[in-house]
Amino acid sequence: MSIVINKEKCVGCKKCLSVCPGSLIKFDDDGKAYIRYPKDCWGCASCVKECNVCAISLYLGADIGGRGSRLTVEKEADIVHWNIEESNGVVHSIDINPKDSNKY
Repeated sequence: MSIVINKEKCVGCKKCLSVCPGSLIKFDDDGKAYIRYPKDCWGCASCVKECNVCAISLYLGADIGGRGSRLTVEKEADIVHWNIEESNGVVHSIDINPKDSNKY
């Protein structure tokens, strides 16, 4: 697993930089995030969860059953939307209220 960064969506907030446990995310001269060595990514998804503009996605490869899908996270009020976009463009969303996550 590795992340993919869409520089066109990146707003340069640097939130991803502060949460990456491997210090793998860097910023170019334009203030846009990039990852120099994607193969070194641990797949923790910390940066994906922190990115408010969906510029970072977690690549879900065939080795874990993802068949090339990408995972992004959007926050809306008290709801967190985990969006999985398949390689054919179909999007599935899992909606979670973090306040309810420990109920079960």
